[in-house]
Amino acid sequence: MPGTDVRNLVAGFRVCRTLSVLWFPNRASALPKMAWRQLFLASCLSAAVLLTNVEQKIFMQESDASNFLKKRGKRSPKSRDEANAENRQKLWADELRREYYEERRNKFENFVEEQNDEQEERSREAIEQWRQWHYDGLYPSYLYNRHHI
Repeated sequence: MPGTDVRNLVAGFRVCRTLSVLWFPNRASALPKMAWRQLFLASCLSAAVLLTNVEQKIFMQESDASNFLKKRGKRSPKSRDEANAENRQKLWADELRREYYEERRNKFENFVEEQNDEQEERSREAIEQWRQWHYDGLYPSYLYNRHHI
């Protein structure tokens, strides 16, 4: 029968797979664990390398830090460079603050202008409707019924 060859082949495959699991019992479960272990070790190693590089750039030597703090005491006058740097920072902050409030003021003015325009439009429409409702057709319209002095 032609179907028996396929069945024998499938059965043989199952037997081979069962035997391979019996011969290497940890092989099937060891592969994912090894991958996770390798991934974990690689991430730990890269984090350690990154931290050692960053530490050199962020932290300074103790002697440099003490020299920096000894440069100027609390009551001693600031150097010209320090004063200029502080003034530049203050001016820059003032400029940012000025721009921020100017932008807010412009937005609010635009909003108020739109509100006023809408209100004027509604008032004009209401007045026009009132005129049309109360006009009886006997007299000329409002524009032509003015008394000139």
